[in-house]
Amino acid sequence: MALTQVKTSVLADDAVTVAKMAVNSVDSDQYVDGSIDTAHIADDQVTGAKLANNIDIAGTLDVTGLLTADAGVTVVGALTLGGTAVTSTAAELNILDGVTSTAAELNYLDIATLGLTAASKAVTADANGVITLDNGFSEEYAAVTSSSNVVSLNLRTANNFSHDLTEATTVSFTNPAASGKVSAATLRIIQGSTARAITWNSSIKWAGDVAPTLSQADNAVDIFVFYTLDAGTTYYGFTAGQVMS
Repeated sequence: MALTQVKTSVLADDAVTVAKMAVNSVDSDQYVDGSIDTAHIADDQVTGAKLANNIDIAGTLDVTGLLTADAGVTVVGALTLGGTAVTSTAAELNILDGVTSTAAELNYLDIATLGLTAASKAVTADANGVITLDNGFSEEYAAVTSSSNVVSLNLRTANNFSHDLTEATTVSFTNPAASGKVSAATLRIIQGSTARAITWNSSIKWAGDVAPTLSQADNAVDIFVFYTLDAGTTYYGFTAGQVMS
């Protein structure tokens, strides 16, 4: 098949070593049962070629237009899309199986610089695993209440907490990061109309091993900061400010 228009193209049971369908269109409706070692489908379009079984390409398949396969495509060697080699494994690509994202949503993955955040784009890390924020960021804030004189600060749901004292209470943390990772939190305490005290969990350590005394005035605000790097065995506590109201 040469560089002229092909009206009828039958590639049947035997292998075709080189098949070139170029310049003009192939508009037959025949079926292929054999294999093609090298196929070049170039400058125009294939309007009606159907593959009854499989087409095995040992060399290179160049498609400049649209390639549609009703039963799927199997790539044994390398796959290049838009001039970029696809390095993901089949298993990694299968993570997307069943994804119903729109084209606009998939374009969130169109990242200009890995590791640098951008508006309406997915967050990525660079080759060193570092994420650089090009703008600011916001965090979850949780107002927590006490129950049976206990306040539990869940570090999976937030890192910034506020508690309005309604009873004397004990403060502790749950769900910190694994050992070797850091969990940090801020806690705003608002004193009640009747001054109430906090008992800090024994895992919380203060400078000089002396816990702070809460402000006593109604609606007085005290701010505390904590962090742990051993999965919550020890939380280091700091007084950021008192009588902040």
